[in-house]
Amino acid sequence: MDIGTISLVLLIGLVLLLAIGMPLGLASAVLAVGVLVMKFEPQLLTAPWTFGEGILTGRPGSGPLNILAQKIYGLLTDYVLISIPLFIFMASLLERSGIAKDMYSSLNVWLNRTRGGIAIVTSIMAVIMAAMSGIIGGEVVLLGLIALPQMLRLGYDQNLAIGTICASGSLGTMIPPSIVLIIFGLITETSIKALFTAAFLPGFMLASFIILYIVIRTRMNPSLAPLPDPQPGEPVGLAKLALFGAFLNVLVAGFGTILFLRALFFTLTGQNVIGEGEDPISLGMAVHVPWLGGIVVVSILLMLFGFGRDRTSLGWSMGKGLVAPIVVIGVVLGSIYGGITGITEAAGMGAISVLILSILRGEASFDLVWDSLMRTLKSTGTIIWVTIGAAALAGAYTIAGGPTYVANLIIGADLPTMGILLVMMLILLFMGAFMDWVGIVLLIIPVFLPIVQRLPIEEIGLLGTLQPKYLAVWFGVLFCMNMQVSFLSPPFGPAAFYLKSVAPPHIQLTDIFKGFLPFIGIQLLALSVLLIWPPIVEILLEWGK
Repeated sequence: MDIGTISLVLLIGLVLLLAIGMPLGLASAVLAVGVLVMKFEPQLLTAPWTFGEGILTGRPGSGPLNILAQKIYGLLTDYVLISIPLFIFMASLLERSGIAKDMYSSLNVWLNRTRGGIAIVTSIMAVIMAAMSGIIGGEVVLLGLIALPQMLRLGYDQNLAIGTICASGSLGTMIPPSIVLIIFGLITETSIKALFTAAFLPGFMLASFIILYIVIRTRMNPSLAPLPDPQPGEPVGLAKLALFGAFLNVLVAGFGTILFLRALFFTLTGQNVIGEGEDPISLGMAVHVPWLGGIVVVSILLMLFGFGRDRTSLGWSMGKGLVAPIVVIGVVLGSIYGGITGITEAAGMGAISVLILSILRGEASFDLVWDSLMRTLKSTGTIIWVTIGAAALAGAYTIAGGPTYVANLIIGADLPTMGILLVMMLILLFMGAFMDWVGIVLLIIPVFLPIVQRLPIEEIGLLGTLQPKYLAVWFGVLFCMNMQVSFLSPPFGPAAFYLKSVAPPHIQLTDIFKGFLPFIGIQLLALSVLLIWPPIVEILLEWGK
């Protein structure tokens, strides 16, 4: 059977199986078998009694089946895959402990007198949560539990509150350590660290767009976000700014002391002596000791004689809820970009750090750990089964020659480079409205990435020129931005269902999707920036050299 017919049968079969409610992993596995049969032993369809006489059934475990088994085995035994359950476990611990709630309270203290402040706090909290774990569903549920009742109680516009929570809660797709980026890196054999670095600016750009929209919208229509009544004795204006400065000074003193002692230890033990071909330890060399010591001394002097003890104490009490998240982010991302560990080890260190913080806060219990482990098991199991099924289908379609057929079909349409990329974006957006991102990255990316790599690099984008070595990284970030949109796109829109599970009864799914509309526009704007200005992904990659 020719590959064009197989592709048509595959597309129709996938739509039908998903429409009747078959899980994506199982549907993909069934279609993988169908693709192999149609390509290598089509007589089984018309003469099933010939079973055992063809290339597939004559010698089971050999030929195409052996290639497929090796592909799935290689994917499932990749060391980096272990980081996924570790990040999910960390996110589950964060959701069930009081760390996230205290973080929200501290952020709210600083921004509660700002128009739209609660919505801005929600977005900032989402960014911090994304930088800690990169799990989307948990963030939306957590923000729905903490922020939604607060905004509705204060009279915030329901659509603004819903859109802010779901759009911000989906930032875990873009901001490292993103599981979407990890899976993309595994499938395409792209450096996950490079993907993390490249995604920082686009991720924070999208977060900035959301916050800017909130600020402008609430300034234009103050009734959308009423200010809460001031509390007696609450600091305002310059007094609050001074308290925030005092809190930041305490953070600088604390982290400066840790770095000073670290550099001093490396110096005294001789571990920072640079050998041939070795890189210097970041902020751990002998030359850093006096600088770090000076920073600590200046911070202590400011604490005692600048801000004063009383102001420092009050500032610390108002902002201490931010310390635990900063520690977790420092452990996870600091260990990766500091060259201390890889992605998997950083995920394990992050999970342990959250567990230790829960113990120190007196929140750890057997039920907390057990519930987190059970949620990790369920979420990881779902991802793994979808991965197996989708990898089988992608592998079978590749063996049958599907990617080459699709590539020739798209390139043969004689579209300009930007036209080809826009067609891909439309397909990804359409698939994202009906399929889980795991299936999309496993099924679509192995087909699309080779096509992108064949396009003239100088014609990609309208502003600046992307370096060829960063092409796969750019397309990975572009794909993740597409998945941002898919989390809000009806009818699938998983963010809507996550929020509905914890929203008040009067908020219906139609209300939630209605609140998404302006935020989908913001996501499409960020996607357009990535398409028009691809070198945005290079800035931190080149700066880090």
